[in-house]
Amino acid sequence: MNMEHILSFPGLGIGEFKVSSVAFSLFGRNIAWYGIIVTLGIITAFCYSLYRSKFEKIKQDDVLDLAIFVIVFGVVGARLYYVLTKLEDYHSFGEMIAIWNGGLAIYGGIIAGGLAGFIVAKVKKIPFLKLFDMMAPGVMIAQSIGRWGNFVNAEAHGGETDIFCRMGIMSNSTGVMKYYHPTFLYESLWNLIGFILINAFYKKKKYNGQIFFMYMSWYGFGRFFIEGLRTDSLYVGPFRISQVVGIVSFVFGIVLMIVFAKRSKTLSEEHDAVSSVELSPVPAEGEEAEEKENESETVEETEKTAEKTEDTKEDTENGEDN
Repeated sequence: MNMEHILSFPGLGIGEFKVSSVAFSLFGRNIAWYGIIVTLGIITAFCYSLYRSKFEKIKQDDVLDLAIFVIVFGVVGARLYYVLTKLEDYHSFGEMIAIWNGGLAIYGGIIAGGLAGFIVAKVKKIPFLKLFDMMAPGVMIAQSIGRWGNFVNAEAHGGETDIFCRMGIMSNSTGVMKYYHPTFLYESLWNLIGFILINAFYKKKKYNGQIFFMYMSWYGFGRFFIEGLRTDSLYVGPFRISQVVGIVSFVFGIVLMIVFAKRSKTLSEEHDAVSSVELSPVPAEGEEAEEKENESETVEETEKTAEKTEDTKEDTENGEDN
């Protein structure tokens, strides 16, 4: 179904304009902008991982294998996560798997994709934290791009507001324009800034996992607050699931960074200590023999001096007796 929305951003000087959720039709099936934008994000993440694989010394063939499993399991996980939190809305298996009708949860994709990446890393004997470092910034930029899929669907927005960057959405039923927090925009910008900062830091990382932990902390912190503004959150009891996962991700990311930083510092100090011992000058065989000979001569001279001193003392004592 082709949905059209009339949107605006009056505080930014952007008047009313129309956006369609469908990009085009192919063989009688509508191709949604949401799917195209999410796919673009996935491709961008894959290209970034290929780029970073050179720095991490991971074979590009391994990145290709990784992408197949991470993408497939990521999509399945994102759909399963969403469906499980809204089971009452689905009445058949066909409805549950119809992702073209919308309904993906990013945390489900990250969890399932991360699990698939961990398994691939173990099978290929690649340090999984190194692999996660390589992927994390790409996932972040993919999330930044993917949020614009929510924009074309006029969804994932917050409550009503008069903030300067408010997004106007005209109701299809009443024709009334109401203004909301553009939470899709907040999260897109938050992820973009995080990507820029983490990418700039990448080559300065001190241990495997540091980039991934930074991603966990950055994304979790921002998502916790942004999710609190949304009107379409997924709940378990009275709790917004994404807020809970967000704050847990933030705390775990910070704790892991502290623990691994201390461990890295200890290992670095031990390495420096070992290196200093190894780099200490070792005398050559000839020099060592010469040193021993000099030491022997010094000992002999010391003994002779002691004997002379003793003789002189005895002579003096004899003279006094006389």
